[in-house]
Amino acid sequence: MKYKYLSLLICFCFAVSAKAQQADTVAAFTLKQVIDYAQNHQVAILNARIDEDIAKNTVKQTIGIGLPQVSGNANFQDFIKLPTSLLPGEFFGKPGTQIPVQFGVKYQSSLGLELNQLLFDGSYLVGLQASRTYKELSNKNLTRTRIETSVAVTKAYYSVLVSNEQLNLVDANLSRLKKSLSDTEAMFKNGFVEKIDVDRLKVLKNNLDTERENVIRLLALNVNLLKFQMGMTVNSKLTLTDSIASLQADLAIIASDTTAYRNRIEYSLLETQKKLNEFDLKRYKSQFLPSLSAFGSSSQSFQSNNFSELFNTNFPSTIIGLRLSVPIISGGIKLNQVRNAKLAILKTQNNLMNLQNGINLEVDQAQTTYLNSLKSLDNQKRNMELAQEVLRVSKIKYEQGVGSSIEVTTAETSLKEAQNNYINALYDLMINRVNVEKASGKITY
Repeated sequence: MKYKYLSLLICFCFAVSAKAQQADTVAAFTLKQVIDYAQNHQVAILNARIDEDIAKNTVKQTIGIGLPQVSGNANFQDFIKLPTSLLPGEFFGKPGTQIPVQFGVKYQSSLGLELNQLLFDGSYLVGLQASRTYKELSNKNLTRTRIETSVAVTKAYYSVLVSNEQLNLVDANLSRLKKSLSDTEAMFKNGFVEKIDVDRLKVLKNNLDTERENVIRLLALNVNLLKFQMGMTVNSKLTLTDSIASLQADLAIIASDTTAYRNRIEYSLLETQKKLNEFDLKRYKSQFLPSLSAFGSSSQSFQSNNFSELFNTNFPSTIIGLRLSVPIISGGIKLNQVRNAKLAILKTQNNLMNLQNGINLEVDQAQTTYLNSLKSLDNQKRNMELAQEVLRVSKIKYEQGVGSSIEVTTAETSLKEAQNNYINALYDLMINRVNVEKASGKITY
């Protein structure tokens, strides 16, 4: 028995250990994998898929209006007091008087079926056509949500990579500054430099330590933002496998395209909305047509003064017929509905033209901003390299006694500023690249 409990304890420990290892597993993603993950877990996309299913059910619901409608009914009545009617006394040889009489029996019951079938209705026929377009609209809404999620995830991914690059630069500066501080302190002990030279470097180091802490916190925040955009829980562990260098290799210039608006999901959505407006116009016009439906019913009626004999005898009844409804006067309601539907189509056409111009402007603006970002990044990269060279030369001059510590401090500050400008330019370039792809309709699903 002791060995049995020992075996169970060992198995339990293994299970806990395996679960802990699974919980500590760090998910590593490329940019493509991050986007694919978001397509299956982002709440906005999940809800858009639900809306797509709702649209499918709505289409079936519309179709069901034209299918046979069958209903059943049952009824039981117990007349505790039968209704009384007054008949003229002439029927009973008592002229000038009213004779109270009771008709009916104490117990009555009935069972029946009713059938209704729509034969012709213009609004229904138009609704069938519009239902397919409505389904198409929900599909395009899903596509738009997927594109927006892809853009948001990509930008968040780039933010994390840029923050990592910034942290690497700060760490490199901090490592170099620590060495300079150590060398300067040794020179101070030997009397070759003044204490103020050491203090200047300490100030720079303290500032770098603070900056590093800020960058680490910003990096953690950007990682959490990426998890949120992916639909991943914030407490999950996540690492990125792509690098800035690998993604920069794809930053080619996208040729300008004046027909890019045709690739944009927003334009396609508005075209679909125009189709729905046109169906609305047809629907309002069809209201001037008559509608025709067929109906039928069959019932069994039971009557008796004794409850035990109620269902012994039944009285069947069956009826079939047609129902025609012809609109005659609506007080101008339908006419004004048609007029408003025409105005809605005209308004959508204006919106399409405006959207086309807006997309073309957005493409030009995104292209211009992206080209400026490319030039800016190239300039900031050269400035950073120049600042590194100035710092290197200043340190050599200082070590050889032909330069001052102020020159070294100034060079350190300039390098830090150049690096910050480089990071900002790098971030702008990556984000503007995504904006160009989105504006040009290159992101598709």
